[in-house]
Amino acid sequence: MSAPLARAEEFCRRFGLQAPILLAPMAGACPPSLSIAVARAGGLGAAGVLLMPPADILSWADTVRAGTDGPFQLNIWIPDPAPVRDADAEARIRAFLGQWGPEVAPDAGDAAPPDFKAQCAAMLEAAPPIISSVMGLYDADFVAEMKRRGIAWFANVSTVAEARAAEDAGADVIVAQGAEAGGHRGCFDAGTAEQTAVGLVSLVPAIVDAVKLPVVATGGIADGRGVAAALALGASAAQIGTGFLRCPESTIPAAWADALARTPPEETMVSRVFSGRAGRSIATRYVRAATGNDAPDPAPYPIQRGLTAAMRAAGTNEGDVDRMQAWAGQSAALARAIPAAEVLDQAWHGAQSLLR
Repeated sequence: MSAPLARAEEFCRRFGLQAPILLAPMAGACPPSLSIAVARAGGLGAAGVLLMPPADILSWADTVRAGTDGPFQLNIWIPDPAPVRDADAEARIRAFLGQWGPEVAPDAGDAAPPDFKAQCAAMLEAAPPIISSVMGLYDADFVAEMKRRGIAWFANVSTVAEARAAEDAGADVIVAQGAEAGGHRGCFDAGTAEQTAVGLVSLVPAIVDAVKLPVVATGGIADGRGVAAALALGASAAQIGTGFLRCPESTIPAAWADALARTPPEETMVSRVFSGRAGRSIATRYVRAATGNDAPDPAPYPIQRGLTAAMRAAGTNEGDVDRMQAWAGQSAALARAIPAAEVLDQAWHGAQSLLR
């Protein structure tokens, strides 16, 4: 057995997997049906619980456990400091967004995610085998409680410095997110996300050399070639997000799923125009307009997310991808409209063929 395959086998043995492939914990795009399908096929299911109140976190875990005895991870953002509000700037953003959807209510920017501490308590109560973090690190007390309960901590990072900090804080596994990834950039410092964007081919070996922990590669991986490359670079497993979004179990809007199939790498963009945090999406008409020279600067997270909520909802209801939050990694066109089990099986067998 080659060294990359032996490393992957050890990772699978440790975390109860049949294939070293993880579903990315995508907030709002990880229904139980998708995790059940991935876990049944031997991979790791996932939920990004950022927007889920505690009762929904527990319900999600119960539903997945009713459908499979396979493992899964729960993931949450570490909160940013409270944003600075600017009423005049928000008024300009509301006026701009009114050109793309319904009139934006004056208090739309007041919307906030559920209580973080309550969500963390719910994750512990749900008792998954793995809890992961993004946008920062858990505090020492929460890490100690995870370890006391036998829950592994997967820390998502985007730089070598973040990986070292996660290892020092007690992480069990480092998830290295390349700049190719769809959705939000998992940077600890929201203000430097664009400046510290590193591609996966450079990031993975640098982190592998910097830490003693297993590394999971994520960002732009959608088939066996990507999985094989990640393992060859030193990763122990690969995490796939956009590559699962066209699967029937993902249940994303059809207009978004169809658009992924026709989106080459250069037609995705990193911007802050949906949430206020840097994230990669399809370069839709709204994204191009909102990043233009005449557009107002986005508000900080989560204010911008609240301001764009009406437009995003209208786009989804009307099947208009140009106004949807259509997250997409740079390998979006590799995503296929086939069952998730087939995506996982083909990716893993394809990687094995290349690495043997």
